[in-house]
Amino acid sequence: MIVGIGSDLIDIRRIRRTLDRFGDRFTQRCFTEAERARADGRRLRAETYAKRFAAKEACAKALGTGLRRGVFWRDMGVVNLPGGRPTMTLTGGAAQRLAELLPDGMDGRIDVSITDEPPLAQAIVIISAVPAATGA
Repeated sequence: MIVGIGSDLIDIRRIRRTLDRFGDRFTQRCFTEAERARADGRRLRAETYAKRFAAKEACAKALGTGLRRGVFWRDMGVVNLPGGRPTMTLTGGAAQRLAELLPDGMDGRIDVSITDEPPLAQAIVIISAVPAATGA
């Protein structure tokens, strides 16, 4: 059962300008340590940050709060599953908001699609409630 959908489109040049102007102040405010390590190791650094920024915006929309009600940038982190598929890890206010969305006996699954076609980057996030795994 889908409990939230969000999408975002961003101009990569905007992120590049922000990186040039604010550098670490921007990346440390908005991105997790794992996201920074991944992006800073890439040749297309601005594109990598832009895609993750769009995913965070899309996730905040899917949570139904935007970046308010205790949901902060670093509460949402883009990670890749072992096969490479992107998803989000949520902590703090974002994890709390997800818990509020889920019916009893359900876990959250976050599906993420990220793409870019310079100068644009886009992300779509779908949050689903799935039956909770049993600990048998």
